[in-house]
Amino acid sequence: MIKRTIGRLLLLSLVITGFAGTINDNSVSKAERKYALGLMKETYKEAVKSVKGLSEAQLNYKAAADKWSVRDCIYHIAGAEKLLWTLFENNMKGPANPEKRTEIKVTDEDFVKMIQNRSMKAQAPEPIQPKNTGYTNLEAALADFKNTRAEHIKYMKFSTEDMRNHVVQMPFGWIDCYQLYLMIAAHSNRHTQQINEVKADPGFPAN
Repeated sequence: MIKRTIGRLLLLSLVITGFAGTINDNSVSKAERKYALGLMKETYKEAVKSVKGLSEAQLNYKAAADKWSVRDCIYHIAGAEKLLWTLFENNMKGPANPEKRTEIKVTDEDFVKMIQNRSMKAQAPEPIQPKNTGYTNLEAALADFKNTRAEHIKYMKFSTEDMRNHVVQMPFGWIDCYQLYLMIAAHSNRHTQQINEVKADPGFPAN
């Protein structure tokens, strides 16, 4: 009875002081959390939808020898999902550096638009070139993408970590880790657009 009472008092103390999984003052706002989750869910849905029902010929079609196929795009999306998350986790493990927030020059919304903008071309790093991702079939890549995206959604639902005050220098400028999280979702959308471009090519197989 005494142990039970002590346990209840300890739980009450944890709840009151904010250590029982509640959102603390250092975490992102409710609106920011909602925006990030919506982006993660929507971009996942659109990526999966873009390849639904495609034949092998359609999955493997390339508009030119140096262009990616639909299959290549999915391999890249799935591989990049893990690589970007590793970058996110490594920066969150490091010390907070709020003094660098003044280096951030872009809003969340403009940053997402920038990543999704297909008119701005960039070479994918070697580890996430489609041929280097380790995937040998579409099903494995999609399953991996599904599992990792689910983990990332779960993180944003429950995390109380201080994403805003972990600031990262990227090749294109400074962003915080909340924006780096948004980048993961925006990146998959960027290549879903690429898939749709492949499908719109005049030479794309009818079936």
